[in-house]
Amino acid sequence: MDLKYQCVSCTKATKLLRMLFPSVELRFLSKFSAFCFGVTVLLVSHLFALELPVLNEKPNWSRLDKYHNVISREEFERLLREVYVPRKAWSDGWLEIKDKLVRIRMGGEKQEWYELPFASDSNASLGKRPEEYWRSGETLRSQAKDKPLDGFRIALDPGHIGGKFSEMEGRHFAVGDSEAVREGNLALVVAKLLVPRLEFLGATSFLVRKNSRPVTVARPRTLFGEAEEWLSRRNAFGSALRSKREKRKLIRRRSEILFFRTSEIIARSKRVNQVLRPDFVVCLHLNAAAWPDPSKPSLVDENHFHILANGAYMGGEVALENQRLEMLVKLLNRSHREERSLAECMAVSFSRATGLPAFAYKGPNAVKVGDVPGVWARNLMANRLYECPVVFLEPYVANSKEAFARILSGHYQGVRNVAGKTRVSLLEEYADAVVAGIALHAAGHAH
Repeated sequence: MDLKYQCVSCTKATKLLRMLFPSVELRFLSKFSAFCFGVTVLLVSHLFALELPVLNEKPNWSRLDKYHNVISREEFERLLREVYVPRKAWSDGWLEIKDKLVRIRMGGEKQEWYELPFASDSNASLGKRPEEYWRSGETLRSQAKDKPLDGFRIALDPGHIGGKFSEMEGRHFAVGDSEAVREGNLALVVAKLLVPRLEFLGATSFLVRKNSRPVTVARPRTLFGEAEEWLSRRNAFGSALRSKREKRKLIRRRSEILFFRTSEIIARSKRVNQVLRPDFVVCLHLNAAAWPDPSKPSLVDENHFHILANGAYMGGEVALENQRLEMLVKLLNRSHREERSLAECMAVSFSRATGLPAFAYKGPNAVKVGDVPGVWARNLMANRLYECPVVFLEPYVANSKEAFARILSGHYQGVRNVAGKTRVSLLEEYADAVVAGIALHAAGHAH
């Protein structure tokens, strides 16, 4: 990302800051140093440049109508602070919590507010849960017959696209003359291994992506117009001078990012919410660590796992109208209870199956969920747009010495000696851990 910006006018900066930080009195800005002010505007301009309305539907605030009088103020505040917006300053100016309702700012510059009334108390809200397309674990368990997953509708979402798109996605690497590791391909193999296992236990399972082709019909070449709009917005906050070659390069790369990171996830979300309508989604990924020297890729020692639920919306994300609405849908539909149960069960399962330590975040972009090591909440596009409960699995550091050797060994049955140890295939181990985690969730962990 190019960080070379020229000066911005005070008028544009002030207008932008009023939109992003409505609770801050701008007269205090005079106390900032010129450097701090410049950094603030720089970050804000990046934030708006990345949120392209052309790829997002206009927010429909009537989606919250069915949640009137269904959640108490106490529960709303607890979920907001413990899971979704851990720092009050990040929601100030966007959410105003009163005794009987919460006022939610709908637009950016316009002072338009949506009012959502609370239930009178926690007991009053218990019998007023609106119907969702997904069912809670408690409901599913009460309807189970002979097999542990009878009636469960589970969507498996193999992360990324893979295949010929893996390099474009930045999910492709090789060390020396080794075979390339493509995360999207590996995730798809795991997903296909899971289908018969889950169906044997009674579940109906779906693949959000069935092959190494995109779900979206868009392609980078069809998104040049949106990429050009992004560049013009970016330049609107400064007069950065670039050659035609630089502009073409920026537009080409932005069109690729809009394709695999935005359009693809939006297409998957529509498939999940409108077609598959599962009880929950399991997003399959592998993790990776930063290269010690990017110019000379060499394997790292660290290897770990972690599991993600939705949450941890930061101030700049709450300030975006689409994300603000999507966050509130997730909070109000109570999907977090299912996500936490499933995530904790997955963490227990992966810890036992792999023997790997749990990864811990250190920055503000994640919040710890519960007491089980390795379970965190983050705001990711897929776990935000998928309206049902979603867990992201991030086991194994693919460019670690141990995981890399196992990946290159491929998928095999039984055991082999790999890196000095007798092991099952990493892909089989991954699939078995997922099945065990779902079975543990179905056994009643949420109670």
